[in-house]
Amino acid sequence: MARTLEPTVDAPRSTSVVRGLLLLARPKQWSKNVLVFAAPGAAGVLDDAGPLTDTLIALLALCLAASGTYFLNDARDVEADRRHPTKRRRPLAAGIVPIRVAYVGGVLLMVAAVGLGLALRWQLGLTVAGYVVLTTVYSTWLKTIAVVDVATVAAGFVLRAIAGAAATGVPISDWFFIVTTFGSLFMVSGKRGAEAAEMGQGATETRAVLTAYTPTFTAYLRAVSSSAVLVAYCLWAFEKADATTAGVPYYQLSIVPFAVAILRYALVLDQGRGSAPEEVVLADRPLQVIGAVWAVVFALGVYTST
Repeated sequence: MARTLEPTVDAPRSTSVVRGLLLLARPKQWSKNVLVFAAPGAAGVLDDAGPLTDTLIALLALCLAASGTYFLNDARDVEADRRHPTKRRRPLAAGIVPIRVAYVGGVLLMVAAVGLGLALRWQLGLTVAGYVVLTTVYSTWLKTIAVVDVATVAAGFVLRAIAGAAATGVPISDWFFIVTTFGSLFMVSGKRGAEAAEMGQGATETRAVLTAYTPTFTAYLRAVSSSAVLVAYCLWAFEKADATTAGVPYYQLSIVPFAVAILRYALVLDQGRGSAPEEVVLADRPLQVIGAVWAVVFALGVYTST
């Protein structure tokens, strides 16, 4: 009697696990790491191959670190994610990727990120290590404390900007630091407000800290942070203009598209669409056009001024 070969199910499962790991890394979130270009871009060194390469290495290190934190965070939150209307589709919550694999992968990615940073410059290595520590403490503890959680996420964005400076050795001005800080707080406060509105009463079961964020309080946070970032950017633009002898006031002109971009994003937040900032940036065409105009005007100020 001929032996019948039974079909195997391992290959499809392996493919699912590989795809699940890729989804777990959240490549869409890597768009947040473009902040590493902010400091070297403002300093006008990205037209040099050396600083540009160093910035790209910093970008890679941050992407590895961010994915590592997502691995660990999802592993810790797997039970809560299974009760969430959309997060239950994540690879760990859906049972596609084993929890142990997520823990091991997360640690390996974080170690690789810090090692890559140290290989370039010790300052970058320390910055990436600080980012890893901050996000890990946030995932295990700080995300349960209202206001502190918002400040911690905003600090993560600031560290991304600092990483670009650390990788290239360019100095960070006080106004640049203030703009980055309050700009991050503006975005994160809008994210929390949108998340709280989306979850409603269901936040108690999935993420209790969201119940602390009332519409009035998140609106207050957005008003304070957006006002601070607009004033700080104006002062920074005038400071940079005073340090140049350009015939065209590019830095002053850049205030217009910058302010319009802030107002446009404020409108998006008011409409409750800010729970995923990276999706807003990638999908809102007017915001993309305004951002491109600002980038061109600011770049003209950086690379045509003396």
